[in-house]
Amino acid sequence: MHKRPLSEQVAVSRRRFVALLGAVVSGAAGLLAGCVGFLRPDRDSPPSPALNCVEADDGGEGFDYVVVGSGAGGGPLASRLALAGYRVLLLEAGGEDEPYDYQVPAFHPRASENKLLAWSFFVRHYGSNAQQARDEKFVARANGVLYPRAATVGGCTAHNALILIYPHNSDWDHIAEITGDASWSADNMRPYFQRLERCEYVAPDDTASRHGFKGWLTTNVADPLLMVRDRFLLTLVGAALRESLVSVGRSVTQLRTKLYSHFDPNDWRLVKTSAEGVCLTPLSVDAGKRTGSRELIRQVRQSCPQNLVVWTHCLATRVLLDKDKRATGVEYLRGAHLYAADPGYKGGATAQPRTISARREVILCGGAFNTPQLLKLSGIGPRAELAAHGIEPLVELPGVGENLQDRYEISVVTRMKGKFSAVEGMKFRPPRAGEEPDPQFRDWLRDKGPYTTNGAVVSLIKRSFPDRPEPDLFIFGLTGYFKGYYPGYSRAIARGEDYFTWAILKAHSNNRAGRVTLRSKDPRQVPEINFHYFGEGTGAGDDLESVVAGVQTVRRITARCRNAIEEEVLPGPDVATTDQIRLFVRDNAWGHHASCTCKMGPASDPMAVVDSRFRVHGTRNLRVVDASVFPRIPGFFIVSAVYMISEKASDVIVEDAKAGSGARVRV
Repeated sequence: MHKRPLSEQVAVSRRRFVALLGAVVSGAAGLLAGCVGFLRPDRDSPPSPALNCVEADDGGEGFDYVVVGSGAGGGPLASRLALAGYRVLLLEAGGEDEPYDYQVPAFHPRASENKLLAWSFFVRHYGSNAQQARDEKFVARANGVLYPRAATVGGCTAHNALILIYPHNSDWDHIAEITGDASWSADNMRPYFQRLERCEYVAPDDTASRHGFKGWLTTNVADPLLMVRDRFLLTLVGAALRESLVSVGRSVTQLRTKLYSHFDPNDWRLVKTSAEGVCLTPLSVDAGKRTGSRELIRQVRQSCPQNLVVWTHCLATRVLLDKDKRATGVEYLRGAHLYAADPGYKGGATAQPRTISARREVILCGGAFNTPQLLKLSGIGPRAELAAHGIEPLVELPGVGENLQDRYEISVVTRMKGKFSAVEGMKFRPPRAGEEPDPQFRDWLRDKGPYTTNGAVVSLIKRSFPDRPEPDLFIFGLTGYFKGYYPGYSRAIARGEDYFTWAILKAHSNNRAGRVTLRSKDPRQVPEINFHYFGEGTGAGDDLESVVAGVQTVRRITARCRNAIEEEVLPGPDVATTDQIRLFVRDNAWGHHASCTCKMGPASDPMAVVDSRFRVHGTRNLRVVDASVFPRIPGFFIVSAVYMISEKASDVIVEDAKAGSGARVRV
């Protein structure tokens, strides 16, 4: 039998999926039954070309670059520098364990609590003890709310929910404006996304989409047939489509120049218009398995092992600076479970400090919590804070650890009138020794079924209010019970087969009042982290009203599903008025995209920490490349933006190396 070309298969599948969603809206059950196809091309499509490795200048033991942290910032950066022919040492505080919790997309909550992968921070949302205690997720003994982070090769890309949504163009244009560096403009940033992406759900000949098809990060979407086979899911998706039609003015994100609706939020034509409506949820999944920084690191290590060296279980404790404030290397401790956020931390280990030198630069990629901590431990930060901990202030940068930002999130959880057929019999965990796997796990082993996705069924992008400059709400529905992070939350998600959660994410939050401050000069101790939500922060009114609007949007959706929903269990019928919803949000909101604690800006900005080329102000040969550098939190899900700046940073650093200009900031 003649097999259609790949591009034709994809185009046909897209049209079928459009027909499927149209059938959901119209209720044409007969058409639904006849719809088949999947957006992702066949797995026999050509693999991406091998990463070309340039030989290192020498085979000595020294390193040109020492990169601290292997997540979305550090992993791609170290890999690109190695591919460019430089000898790179990548320091990672965690190990390289790879349990099923890592591999299986649907197990991402379990990955975030897996002791082989996790660093469990406990953060404050409020300075007020009375207000903080109102959150039932608050853990008094830890004086905070669980904030999962990862310590393993790949960093937080090892446990995130795999959602890859392109940032708003205004995020990049804002950086270009405040820095005066046009290379950050939205048009200039898109090629970095194309360079990293290997899109498998759009035809490669659709060049106007400006997707990438030869990158290292494979992207896919869930099989729509998983939705078709469940009557409750069809009802919920149909209600979301109708809400989109009423509140956004159209049922789906769409391209008016085409004859069919277009559901891809990462399509350049939709990015340019800040599109709203129901959309696909692109995921970083390859052959049904998680993919991220770790897979790129491994590929580069295999192709050029002489260039990329990875040391695991190495906790960086200090950047070494000479008298000219030049970074010359890193001090670190070698051993497992050395950091207090590690579930296996014992507190009594006696690891001796070691040092490693960098011929060219030290690059910090530890994230919004650990990068400012490491800078401060190195004598770079607010003078008074450093002196209070007995740390000699070497470079006074008052912005280090300030400007901490995050999304606001809240959930609406409902109990259905029956079980979801798609998850019936699921154990939401890998099989134990000697145990038969559940049917869905057996499907996952064959690259199919619900375990190949992150659990999201439908997503809706919209403005909370018409006057918002960008769509600021991302609302997505997922099977299970999720109300935020607390010890054991990953087990609660899997409870029952009849719960459905609408997660509401408020992007472009206005709060700039969060802080990361030292708890101790001991590098093993976690810093103090306080986001100062709502009334304690900035922009409280707008942010709060937007989250409330998100709850009201979800309730309009669920009101259309009374024949399928038994009850709302969170926030529940007692939270009825707008004031009651406001109180519920203030008490229970959370976030998981910490950023902006080493913000980018010109030297004239006293609170800026790095310049537009990632160089730490007042130093030489020291850069930061992670989520901490954003002046304001970008887009909906931050990982795409971090991947992109990592790609950009590699170009900038190679350019500076070839020019022999070093990495000194003009001050």
